[in-house]
Amino acid sequence: MRKLLIILFIFVSTATMAQKSIDTLLKQYNTRSIPYISVEELRMLQMNEAVVILDSREEEEFKISHIESSSFIGYTNFSSEEVSEKITNKHAPIIVYCSLGIRSEKIGEKLQKAGFTNVHNLYGGIFEWKNKNYPVIDSTGTETQKIHAFSKAWSKWLTEGEKVYNEE
Repeated sequence: MRKLLIILFIFVSTATMAQKSIDTLLKQYNTRSIPYISVEELRMLQMNEAVVILDSREEEEFKISHIESSSFIGYTNFSSEEVSEKITNKHAPIIVYCSLGIRSEKIGEKLQKAGFTNVHNLYGGIFEWKNKNYPVIDSTGTETQKIHAFSKAWSKWLTEGEKVYNEE
């Protein structure tokens, strides 16, 4: 029983430290110009409402895995004009994500400048989504454990799933 309590304590402590690290990281890089939405809130929206989910990572990352029903919009070659052609309702709820929520804030700002009024940034990005054991799919639509970890340095925030650095 004591071992079980110790293991539970270590697990909770590790999860809390990882959460604080993400908080610190996002405070360092983001301005909160785009309001956050939690992975739990997104999951509820997915089940109950029509929501547009946009993946602002690079195509290689998206192909490895992405949140089901998300659309690739990219980061380096992002075009607000292309998004405006696909999403004509400027008031639709839009959730944008990347690995952790840094690139997606920048894309969210561009979406707002393009006239979209209901844009949110997924807190912790696909890493937090996977860390909470929510499913991701690959380019064939098959559920996978693989997550593009962006880089060795940034991968420390991904605690669940299989880290991938280059397309296999």
